[in-house]
Amino acid sequence: MNLKYLKGSVLLGLITSIGLTSCQFVNKYHSPEVDTEGLYREENPVDTTTIANIPWREYYKDPILQGLIEEGLANNYDLQIAYTRIQQAEASLSIANAAYFPSVALVGGVTQNRNSNRDALTGMPKEKNVLGYHSEQYSLGISASWEADIWGKLNRQARSSLADFKNSEEYKNLIQTSLISNIATSYYTLLSLDEQLKITNETIGLMKETVQIMEALFKAGQTNRAAIEQMKATLYSTEISIPSLESSIRQTENSICVMLGRKPGPIFRNNIDLQKVPEMFDHGVPAQMLAKRPDVKSAELSFRSAFELKNAAQASFYPSITLGTGSIIGYGASSLSKFFQPENIFASIIGSISQPIFAKKQLIGQLKVRKAKEEEALLTFKQTVLTASQEVSDVLYSYKASLSKNATRTKQVESLNKVVDDTKVLLIAGEVSSYIEVINAEQSYLQARLGQVSDKLEQLEASVKLYRSLGGGLE
Repeated sequence: MNLKYLKGSVLLGLITSIGLTSCQFVNKYHSPEVDTEGLYREENPVDTTTIANIPWREYYKDPILQGLIEEGLANNYDLQIAYTRIQQAEASLSIANAAYFPSVALVGGVTQNRNSNRDALTGMPKEKNVLGYHSEQYSLGISASWEADIWGKLNRQARSSLADFKNSEEYKNLIQTSLISNIATSYYTLLSLDEQLKITNETIGLMKETVQIMEALFKAGQTNRAAIEQMKATLYSTEISIPSLESSIRQTENSICVMLGRKPGPIFRNNIDLQKVPEMFDHGVPAQMLAKRPDVKSAELSFRSAFELKNAAQASFYPSITLGTGSIIGYGASSLSKFFQPENIFASIIGSISQPIFAKKQLIGQLKVRKAKEEEALLTFKQTVLTASQEVSDVLYSYKASLSKNATRTKQVESLNKVVDDTKVLLIAGEVSSYIEVINAEQSYLQARLGQVSDKLEQLEASVKLYRSLGGGLE
């Protein structure tokens, strides 16, 4: 066989197929358009400064909280699962990219043919002293096959896999930002529960002092037993809340441990008084939020994947050209002794073209499915954008509303503190018209102080929510 002719034929086939790839229809991807006007409701910011650009180690100042977040990022199981999804998507991407290259395999075989010299009917030899025919054929070579991606079907599938790979990374980012947010929120909740427990115990101490004062007044004939029992009932009602607070503290500690990948146990922590609430949040423009939020980016990548798969389904309507299916180049001989001699080289090169005819109804159905999935992904993206804008708008308003309560709440606590002190003085002096005034004063003071803690927790949670809502927590 003429090897020069063989090489020339293969090269011509490769050049032809590469040239045909330029016939791919063009349908470029464009990101969905988003109207960012009014996404933050009545706020239309122009300042591009945003807290989302602040690394989480700088945003969360408490060193103990920083340590908890670092531990969670290292050990959290949800985050580890997200990393395995990235590995899966990366492997799928490698498989999709491999479709561009030919499949090559080493093949070998032995063929034996043996014919009998005896008559099939009589069983007698056809010719005397003549044995049956026997032959052997050995072969060894390389088999290759390759589908020319003329219409871009393989290219579109690879792009879809690339979008899925990037989507898996955004899923990991979403888990990371959510994890940081949940750890910070749970940490602040734990601090607030500590403070509530502290305030409740202090109030119980005040109530016990009041009970002692009233018992002394009873002995002096200045009050009655009903007043003492009513004060004790109020004391007991307050003491009942202690086990519930302690249980909530324990449950919150366990919840944090699970996020850190730890077994349930105590959490070392700071005091809520040391936590600083920012007075202003720089939230930037909506376009920055859309560019940084992992769920928004993930929704767009899902749309991108569906878009590419729809185009791949469209490409299935066009002819496919396969080069080398069943082709082999190698050596073949009837004897192993001279197997690798040049005259034993053989080649079988096959090319084929196929155009779907009777399968078009199935292809049409597949295309309709892909178009519907693309539309679904687009609607999901738009819904995700709206939800993201709602989160930012809600947090901004609730944060400002909570801040506006601080001054009034402080005045309320100060006034009620004075009422508690004054009613005790009046009670001792016998000038309080009713013991109910003392009970009401102490209960109102307790609720005001607990409300003050609740306000600060609300503001700390808002700072966490806004940071996450804007896409912060990836650096």
